Amino acid sequence: MSEQVLPNLPVTIRPYCAADKPSCQKLYLEGLIGGRIAANDTGFDIDDIQAAYLNCPDSHFWVAESVQGEILGTVGVQQIEPGVGEIRRLRVRQDSRRRGVGTALMETAVKFCREHQFLKITLDTFMERGAALRLFEKFHFNHSRTRKVGEKELLYFYLDLYQTDRPRRN
Repeated sequence: MSEQVLPNLPVTIRPYCAADKPSCQKLYLEGLIGGRIAANDTGFDIDDIQAAYLNCPDSHFWVAESVQGEILGTVGVQQIEPGVGEIRRLRVRQDSRRRGVGTALMETAVKFCREHQFLKITLDTFMERGAALRLFEKFHFNHSRTRKVGEKELLYFYLDLYQTDRPRRN
C-alpha cells in the first residue's frame, strides 16, 4: 500500500506567545510515546517556555499556526554550549503530519541556528518516530549514536553547519 500524498497546509511559523501555552502543552503530551514522559526527560521546558527558550537571545520557540488560528506544530532551539544549538520539542499535530508543517518548522529552526552562527545543531528522537527520521535525513542530519532508555532506543543526530558553508574544492 502506498502512502497518500496530501497537499501542504498553509501555515505561519511565528514566535511563541503566552496564549499558545495550552496548545503547546497538549501537543507535547500527545507526542509522548506510550503517553509517558521518557526517562531522559522532565518536560519542565514546556511548563515554562518563556524561561526555557525566550529569555536567552540564542534560544527560541516557534509555533506553526493554521489560517484558522490553530496551533498545528511546535519547535524550539536551545543553545546548549557556545556554538551549539539543540532542536527540541518538534511536534506536529496528528492530523497535520506529512503536509509540510514539520519541514517548515525545521527550516525555521535551522535558519535560526545559522543566523546565530552556531557551528553545530543536535537533536534526538526515539526509534519509533519514522516520519521524524525521514525529516532529519531530508535536512542532512547525521546519526551519531543510539542508546537504550528504558525499553526504547534513543537516536542522536547532528548537523555540522560549518561544513555546509565551506566552498567545495575541485
